[in-house]
Formats: sequence, C-alpha cells, structure tokens
Amino acid sequence: MANMKDVKRRIKSVESTMQITKAMQLVASSKMRKAKERAEAVHPFFEGVFQVMADISRDHEFTSVFTKKKFKNSVLLIVIAGDRGLAGGFNSNVLKLAKAKADEIAASGGEAVIMAIGKKAVEFFEKRDYDLIEGFPQIAEGIELVDTMMIADKVIKRFKTGDFDAVELVYTTFVSVMTQEPQHLRILPVENLEYLGTKHPMTIYDPSPDEVFDSLIPEYMGGMLYSAIVDSFASEQAARRTAMESASDNASEMIDKLSLLYNRARQAQITQEITEISSASLNDNS
Repeated sequence: MANMKDVKRRIKSVESTMQITKAMQLVASSKMRKAKERAEAVHPFFEGVFQVMADISRDHEFTSVFTKKKFKNSVLLIVIAGDRGLAGGFNSNVLKLAKAKADEIAASGGEAVIMAIGKKAVEFFEKRDYDLIEGFPQIAEGIELVDTMMIADKVIKRFKTGDFDAVELVYTTFVSVMTQEPQHLRILPVENLEYLGTKHPMTIYDPSPDEVFDSLIPEYMGGMLYSAIVDSFASEQAARRTAMESASDNASEMIDKLSLLYNRARQAQITQEITEISSASLNDNS
C-alpha cells in the first residue's frame, strides 16, 4: 500500500514537471518566431550599408583605418551567449568556441580582451582568468538597433585609438529549428568587401569616399551586432524548444512506465485481498 502511494505521488510530480516543460516549449517557440522576424527585418538595411561600403572600396585610391590589417597584438572578442539555461548545449557550445579562440590568440603572442553579451557569457568569463572589459547581461530579448549602435560606438572609439588591433565576434547562428551552429567572424578591420550589385560607373562621394566610408562604420558594426544578437537569441529559443520537447517526451514515457507499475501493484493488491477473503470464507465453512 505504501509503495502504491509513493508511485502515485511520483506520477503527479512528473505530470507537474511535464506541464512546465510544455509551457516553456510553447513560450520558446513564440519567442523564436518573433526573433526570426526581427532578424529578417534588419537585413535590407544592413545589406544596403554594406553595398555602399563595397562600392567605395572599388576606388583604388581609397584608404581607411578600418580596412588596414595590423599585427594582432590585442583582439577584442565580442562573445554572445544566452541569459538562461535549459537550452541543451547552446551556451556550452558557443562558450567553448570563444574560449578556444581566446586561448589561440594568447598562444600566438597576442592578448584577448572580452566583451560579453548575455548573462551566461558574463558569468563564464568572470569566473576565469580572462580580461573582461564589459558585460551586457539580459539585453537580448528587447534589444533595439539603437542599443547596438551605442555598443558599436564604444568599440569603434577604442579601435581608432589603438586599444584593439582587431574586433572579432563569436555567436550562434540559426540554421534551422533543430540546428544551431556557433560562428566566429572578423568585424574590424573590414574584410571581403566584394561588390555584389550591378556594375556601374564609380559614384562620386562628398566630401570624400574615405570620410563617407568611415561614417558608415558605426551603422555597419551596429547592424552586425544587432543581427548577431537577434540571431543568437532565436538560436537559444530553438535550442530551448528542442530541449523542452525532449523533456516532455521523456516525462510522458516515465508517466507511462509508472502508471504500468502502479496498475500492476494495484492488481497484485486486489488479487491478494481476494485470496485472503477466499481463505477466510473456506475457514468459516469448515
């Protein structure tokens, strides 16, 4: 009897857990869809800025501090992770890649400086021996383009003064609902400025191509950061949705097994009670 009560209590506990995981799965799905829409909305703006920069770079006389390659004595790594757990390997995968890149820079004689975006990234680097210059926890869900522009301005000022020789980004990109991949890319100096539009005569920029290009860098970097943060947030929600779906399936399977165990125990108890009644009846008749 005591065993049956324990099993029934366990079934109720697992059912309560499954209700939570299903609710979290639905919330993650909703947030993922909204994040994908935000990422898609900013793509035309970012692509437009990049194409103007690429067009300017076609001028052979064009020069900019933002395109000059230097020896990487100091590299700013902007690491984007999640604000919460319960998302499978989402956080551990991107932080593992970031740590590997930071160690690689240090092994080559350079210095890795970290800017962490997301609570998990801030906590990860705070607990380890890395130079964490700034952290931005809990900003991904409601971030706007103007917020990333402010972050970009801080980074650009320090890049121009020589605090960093390069700025690199580590984040997770959304491939599909089931697949999210950690990515590493260089933001500054700007590379791979390949013009993809229809070829046309060189545009005349005023006051000069160099000044127009440099004035676009904040928009370029702000757009890159915004896209990466929103992309990472969508990836986090997709990973959490998958994890919660798996947890709900496991809970359902556990409930089925416990129910079977409970029914067997109940059947055994009923059989025992019938046997006892039959034995008592036979003794009375004798």
